[in-house]
Amino acid sequence: MAQQEWTRIFQIKAHDLKQEDSWRLDFDEDIVPNFPDSGWQQYIRNTSARFKCSNCRREWPSNRVMVVFHMHLTYGQGVVKVRAFRQNCKMCSNAPMEKPSIISENIDILMENLVKKIRIKCYHEDLGEGHKPFVSLEVKSPHEPAHCEACIAGFCTRN
Repeated sequence: MAQQEWTRIFQIKAHDLKQEDSWRLDFDEDIVPNFPDSGWQQYIRNTSARFKCSNCRREWPSNRVMVVFHMHLTYGQGVVKVRAFRQNCKMCSNAPMEKPSIISENIDILMENLVKKIRIKCYHEDLGEGHKPFVSLEVKSPHEPAHCEACIAGFCTRN
């Protein structure tokens, strides 16, 4: 996950938020879906990404990559913690969990949706519930719950 790119795009999108407030993006592998800290708000989206096994170099696409955001605004300081859930290779035994590689266009869409959610949840603006859909990849096999970190932990949003 190219954190600099996420941060850069977030800063561009967050520029439209209340000018006297400053917002930052923190990457946090320990945040737990549905359990934001007291006073924090949550936003969860799926997106598409590619994965590459560090053992066998096999690559695969997924349209079920769960991204969790926990956000908090206090005294003009806004923080968004973000965690993108990982997947591992179904061909390798003991394959490590791999971080998703998300295209810039989908990072942009995630950040646009996130900033809208910040405006709703932190600034109490009435913007409706819609969100911009992500650009999906061509995926030839079904989602594999046994190889999805979010599914294994019981958080995956798949139906």
